[in-house]
Amino acid sequence: MAQWLQMAQILPTQPDEVSSLYTLNTLPIEVRHYAAAWIESQRWEDFALEKLEQESQAQVLLDQIINVLQLLAQQNTNVVDRMKLMQISRNMSMFQQQPLQFAVIVRDILRREKVLITRVSDTDVCLHSNLTNYQNIRDKNQQDVDHLELKVLEVQEIRKQMHQLQEELNWERQNHESLQQGGTHTRTHDVCCFFKLKAWRCEQHKAAIGLPFDDNLNPLQTWCEQLLAMNGKLRQELMLIGDQTLDLQERLRQLLQTVIESSLVVDKQPPQVIKTQSKFSTTVRYLLGEKVAPGKPVVLKAQIVNELQARNLGGMLGENVAELINNSAILEHNTTSKSTCATFRNMSIKKIKRADRKGTESVTEEKFALLFSTEINITGCDTPYRIQMISQPVVVIVHGSQDNSAVATIIWDCAFSEPDRVPFMVPERVSWRMMYNTLNSKFTSEVQTKHNLDQYHQHFLAQKIFNNCVDDFSNMMVSWFQFNKEVLPGRTFTFWQWFEGVIELTKKHLRTYWSEGLIFGFIGKQHLHLILQNSPNGTFLLRFSDSEIGGITIAYVSKIQNIQPFTKRDLEIRSLGDRICDIDDIMYLYPACPKHEVFKKYYSEPQVPTTAGYIPVSLQTKVGM
Repeated sequence: MAQWLQMAQILPTQPDEVSSLYTLNTLPIEVRHYAAAWIESQRWEDFALEKLEQESQAQVLLDQIINVLQLLAQQNTNVVDRMKLMQISRNMSMFQQQPLQFAVIVRDILRREKVLITRVSDTDVCLHSNLTNYQNIRDKNQQDVDHLELKVLEVQEIRKQMHQLQEELNWERQNHESLQQGGTHTRTHDVCCFFKLKAWRCEQHKAAIGLPFDDNLNPLQTWCEQLLAMNGKLRQELMLIGDQTLDLQERLRQLLQTVIESSLVVDKQPPQVIKTQSKFSTTVRYLLGEKVAPGKPVVLKAQIVNELQARNLGGMLGENVAELINNSAILEHNTTSKSTCATFRNMSIKKIKRADRKGTESVTEEKFALLFSTEINITGCDTPYRIQMISQPVVVIVHGSQDNSAVATIIWDCAFSEPDRVPFMVPERVSWRMMYNTLNSKFTSEVQTKHNLDQYHQHFLAQKIFNNCVDDFSNMMVSWFQFNKEVLPGRTFTFWQWFEGVIELTKKHLRTYWSEGLIFGFIGKQHLHLILQNSPNGTFLLRFSDSEIGGITIAYVSKIQNIQPFTKRDLEIRSLGDRICDIDDIMYLYPACPKHEVFKKYYSEPQVPTTAGYIPVSLQTKVGM
C-alpha cells in the first residue's frame, strides 16, 4: 500500500484534488483507504472496456473486494466504522451489472494517483528549487555583506595602527598593497550582491504566468544601504592613507556608481498589455531613498522605448516613439514603511509610432517598455547621478480585439525568455514540456484553483496544438506559430485564443465545478466515444467545446450526443447547475454519479410568488431532437 501512503501525505496539501479523484470515479475514498493493501496487490493495468473477455476476471475482483470490506467490518471494534464499512460493501453491489467498468475505474484511479504523486513531487521540487535558489542567493549575499563589513572594520583598525606607526614607512607600503587586494575582494562581493536584484526581477517576470514570487524588497534595500555605507567608509580610509591610491579610489568610485544606479527598481510593473487612450499606473522604488540629499525634490520621468532603443540605453535614444500623458512623478519617502517610491497615476499613451514590421509580424507582436529616469543627489557624494530603469516588455494595442493576441506575446516572453537576454529576444521554439507547464501554471493561477491539469488533459492539448495523434509528445517542440499564429485545422482561431477562452469561462463561471473534479474538460471526441460507448443511457460528462471559443458542452449517452455548447453569455443567463437540472435526458455524471446528488448544491432555489400575487416565471433549458 505504498502508493496510498504517498497519497495520504499529499492529502493535507491537496485536499480538493485528492478527493476529486474518488468523487469523479465513484469509488469511495473509504474503500481506497481500508482496502489499500488488497487493491495494490492486484493487477488492474491490463483492463479495458473494449476487452469483453475480461469481464469474468473483473467479476472475481469485484466479489473479492466486497468480501474484503465485509471481513474488515467484522474485525473492526468501532461500531460506527463497522456500520460504515458494511454500508460501503453493500453500495459496491452497484457494479454487479458492470464489473468490467469497476475494474477500469480502479485502473484509472491508480493511474491518476501516480500522475498526481509525480506532479506534486515535481511541483514541490520546482517550487522548492525556485524558492531555495532565491533564498540561497539572499543568504549568500547576506554572508558577503557581513564579510564585507568585517573587512571594513579591519581596514579601519589597520589605519589606526598606521597613524600610530607612521615612522615605519615600509610597513605602510605593505599595508597599501593589502588594501589594494582588499579592494578587488570588495568589488567581487559588491557585484555578487547585485545578483539578488537580478534574481528578484527574474522572479517578478515569471510571476505573469503564475509562478510564485516574493515581492518583498526590504531585504534588498537593507543590503543596498549597507553597501553604500561601507563604500563611504572605505573611501574615507583611502583619503587618510594618502595620494598613492588613485587606482583603488577609481574602483570604489565605480562601485559607488553601480550601487546608486542599480537601486532603482520597478516595484509595481505597468500592465503588460496597454491600450492607447486608457489609464494605467505603475510604481518605481528607490532602495537608497533614505540616503537622498534633502532639498530639491526628485522627479522621475517616464517614456516609451521600442525594442531597438531598449538595446541602446547607454547611448542616444533618438526620437520619442510615443506620446505619454502624466509621465512624471515625485519620489516620496514613507516613514512608516521606510520605502521611497514614485507612483505614476493616470498614465496614458496618446499615440504610438511603430517600427517597420517583417513578414507576417503583427502589431501585437511588437514589444515596447517604459523607461524611468532622473537625476539624484546622494548625501556624502559631490556630484549628482543620472539613474534609469526599464520596465518589463509591454504590448501596445489600439482596440480590445487585439488583447488576446497581445497577451499571447507576453505569455511567450515571460515564460521562455532568458534572464540576461538582449531586449527583447525570445526563442522561436520551446519544448512541449515547457509549454505544458506554462499552460498549467497560467490556467491554475487565473482560475485560482489547486486542481491541476492531468496527463489526459496534457495529451489532448498536445494533440490539439500539434494536430497529431501520436502517443508520445515529450520530445516535440512547439513553435510560436503553432501557439498563436496558425489557426487550428477547420477553425478560425489559434490554439492560444481557444485556450484563453477556456480560462475565461472557467474563471468566471466554472471555478468550483472544476475544482471539485466535476468537469472532465479537455477531451477529444474520439476518446469521448471510447469511454462512453458502454455506459448506460443518460450517462454524461462535461467537456470544453472544440468548435467554439469559451464554450462548455454536455456529452451524453444516447448514441453519444453533444449538446450545443454553453458560452459565458449563456451561463450568465442561467447557471450550469440549473441547466444540468433542466435536462431530463442526462442522469448520471460519468461513470455513475446520480446528477441530483452531485449537482444539487448548484441548483437555484425555486421561486416563490411575489407579495403582489404574481405567478413567478423562469427560463429553462430544453434539448431539441
